[in-house]
Amino acid sequence: MDTANLSRQETAARSAAVTLRSIRVELDLTGAPERARTGFPTTTSLEFDATAESTWLDFIGEEVRRVVVNGEDRAVDFDGSRIVLTGLAPSNVVRVEAVGAYSRSGEGLHRFHDPVDDATYLYTQYEPADSRRVMACFEQPDMKAAYTFVVDAPSGWEILSNQSPARTDRGLGIQRVEFAPTLPISSYITAVAAGPYARVDGAWERGEQHIPLGVFVRRSLAEHLESDEILEVTRQGLDFFTDAFAYPYPWGKYDQIFVPEYNLGAMENPGLVTFTESYISRGAATDAQRAGRANTILHEMAHMWFGDLVTMKWWDDLWLKESFADYMGAHASAVATRFHDAWVTFAAKRKAWAYQQDQLPTTHPIVADITDLEAAKLNFDGITYAKGAAVLKQLVAFVGDDAFFEGARRYFAANAFGNTTLDDFLVQLSAVSGRDMSDWSRAWLQTSGVSALWLETDAEGRRTLIQTEPRPHRLRIGLYDRVDGRVVLREQVELDIADERTEVELADADLVIVNDDDLTYAKTRLDGRSLATVEDSLSAIEDPLARAVVWSALWNATRDGELDAVRYVAIVRAHAPGEANIGLLSGVLLNVAYTLRHFVDDARSAEEQRQWIESAWRALQEADAGSDAQLSWARAFATASAYDDVRHADVRAMLDGQVPDGLVVDPDLRWQLLTALVTTGRAGADDVAAEQTRDDTGSGRTAARRALASRPDAAVRRAAWENAWSDTSLSNDHLDAEIAGFRAGGRRDLIAEFDAEYFTRIGDVWSTRSIELAKRLVLGLFPSSDSLDLVDSWLAENTEAPAALRRLVIEQRDHLERSLRVRAITRP
Repeated sequence: MDTANLSRQETAARSAAVTLRSIRVELDLTGAPERARTGFPTTTSLEFDATAESTWLDFIGEEVRRVVVNGEDRAVDFDGSRIVLTGLAPSNVVRVEAVGAYSRSGEGLHRFHDPVDDATYLYTQYEPADSRRVMACFEQPDMKAAYTFVVDAPSGWEILSNQSPARTDRGLGIQRVEFAPTLPISSYITAVAAGPYARVDGAWERGEQHIPLGVFVRRSLAEHLESDEILEVTRQGLDFFTDAFAYPYPWGKYDQIFVPEYNLGAMENPGLVTFTESYISRGAATDAQRAGRANTILHEMAHMWFGDLVTMKWWDDLWLKESFADYMGAHASAVATRFHDAWVTFAAKRKAWAYQQDQLPTTHPIVADITDLEAAKLNFDGITYAKGAAVLKQLVAFVGDDAFFEGARRYFAANAFGNTTLDDFLVQLSAVSGRDMSDWSRAWLQTSGVSALWLETDAEGRRTLIQTEPRPHRLRIGLYDRVDGRVVLREQVELDIADERTEVELADADLVIVNDDDLTYAKTRLDGRSLATVEDSLSAIEDPLARAVVWSALWNATRDGELDAVRYVAIVRAHAPGEANIGLLSGVLLNVAYTLRHFVDDARSAEEQRQWIESAWRALQEADAGSDAQLSWARAFATASAYDDVRHADVRAMLDGQVPDGLVVDPDLRWQLLTALVTTGRAGADDVAAEQTRDDTGSGRTAARRALASRPDAAVRRAAWENAWSDTSLSNDHLDAEIAGFRAGGRRDLIAEFDAEYFTRIGDVWSTRSIELAKRLVLGLFPSSDSLDLVDSWLAENTEAPAALRRLVIEQRDHLERSLRVRAITRP
């Protein structure tokens, strides 16, 4: 039995028998700068009532030294993930003295050593179940308690947790900080950070509320921290959510910290939100990047209510926080900040993630059946986030803004500091809206799969709206005309549909957009006349949200093999240079790069790749100086140049400073350009060493590792392969760099020999590495072969493999099968 993989059944039994009162956690981090490999002392004291004579605590660390139950020392019964407790009384105090291990994967207490200033930085990341790597605990969301953290650390460090310090004692070279107890929260959203972080303070005030604000980052990145904008978005969000939810922000302070080698985008720890440093640009950044950061800030802030204040009982109802936060991130961005086009980017990029996930054979309902923690880890996916948010947008269109937000207010009032399931939310929404939400829930939350919508016209000109996988939709159909070189909306028809076929009265139009305004969740298809209009005039459509829906329709049709991949690339070449919305442009550039690598057949791929490089180069030259489009095209050009060296002299010239007026070639873009040269054999190890000397930072060292692994040499690629599988000292970022280098340039001639070996390794790596690192290996090194034989054989021979591992392999098989199928379709 894998005792680290907690099941829904056993945790439900535990919470029924144990009532947790409080937890005190004492961490000794004084040795972090010097003793990274020796672990850290951690002592946990738990107070709880019990109706059972025995239970267990969760802990994953180096050792458990002592267990004291109600003042009596007990023999340590520890199997590496569980500490068994016996002889319990109705009321208990348990003390566990142990040693935890510093993490390099972002799971638990992560340790990062900054080569710039020789400083050490620590932070925690627990979701869904890694607080047990730092403290002995009841690792399940429905056992909330007040947590008190006490941290010993070097003097001069910032020490942070969910609450503000209640007491600080300073000694010779060390300090002890005891934090105020938290309000009742789940273990996975507790947090600690420690290190010489740079700090920017602010405040938010509303009536009698005064909330201290803090923004933190490594000192070597402090000059790049756009703290003014981060604090402005934070204040705007607190204004919006306080009004929208009619429940004051409950967590006392609002710190936000940007941390290195993070394995998520961000995490909603109340009072101490953690973000990946990827949101801090070391030079140039587009407004789309800043919009994405603002969206994430607001997403995590929504969690202060959806997830932290009211928490799902078990991971089945993960959507009760993630779907809501994803919806609220876009909604609050659009109405409360300067990023008013948040729904445009959502339509084209975020929903693309959902559509892809929902077409996999492993798709699942938004309200999923999560039997254990491994399954929970994999359900932080496009269904739980983006589909759930899209469905909530459809719900708002169905019941109205007022009813939706009033239902949320009642939900918080009724369940504050508690745990809930789907029914708890639907009860409140039904009461407010006057509608029985059970049918809506069954149709949208408890089924899987994505509907497709398109119009058919018969010989008499009658129009019928066709829907696969029928569901109830409230949507709009937009009729657009070409007028003086523009494509403008003439009329919208709003309707409710539920059946497979719905007759609609529509006038003729140059462009008909089904799901105009993107109200519902469904793939849409363009009719023949509309497609012709789009090919000629996509960039002339005035409304960016309409363009987003069109770009989405084109991308989905390409993925499904209904639009020839080369035709799609031609539309992008024609209209992406004229795309004014930077969020749409950045998404389209990613999609065309994927199309060239996966969907264009071999006979046409070399020519299409070369044409794309020329198009990207031309667009770069023609873009406005200093514009976001210029920077986006520079990045696209660098990416494309790793697959064909036709413009290698221009790549080298850009590295030497010959760039279009206004273009900022920051360290990250320099590494992109250099890695393209290395991948195509136009630069080597000496060039990489020189660039690392120029950028000897954590990010620079990671980029250098990737570049070195990208060299087009069989021995280099084999070394990257072996490092990825075998070097357990690699951090998550360094592992990603080895994987990216191994796959660089799509050089199947250098790596195809490893296809069979992949399937001999994945079982062992799944059982011996953490799920975070094992998942990166299983996904990142899956072979992009021209046959399904190897993966089908493995699936047939490994029916008893862990369900989570099989799910990942099945999903990768589906991606490969789609690529092979689409490439095989040749259309005129």
